[in-house]
Amino acid sequence: MSDIWSGLYGEVDVRRVQPYEATKVYLCPGCNREIPVGMGHCVTVPAEAPDLRRHWHHACWRSRAKRSS
Repeated sequence: MSDIWSGLYGEVDVRRVQPYEATKVYLCPGCNREIPVGMGHCVTVPAEAPDLRRHWHHACWRSRAKRSS
């Protein structure tokens, strides 16, 4: 089954955010926990739906396929 992170809206661009670039708090959709200021993480942007961009912990992004739906 296709979802937003496995191709439903085209390729997903994954960008690395360095700790010094992390100036805001975000909520990770993988674990529903905060990504604090100063923590490196990744930003994911579906090619065909850039308004659905999300900020993830690195580990949550890597393990997203292992979670049950």
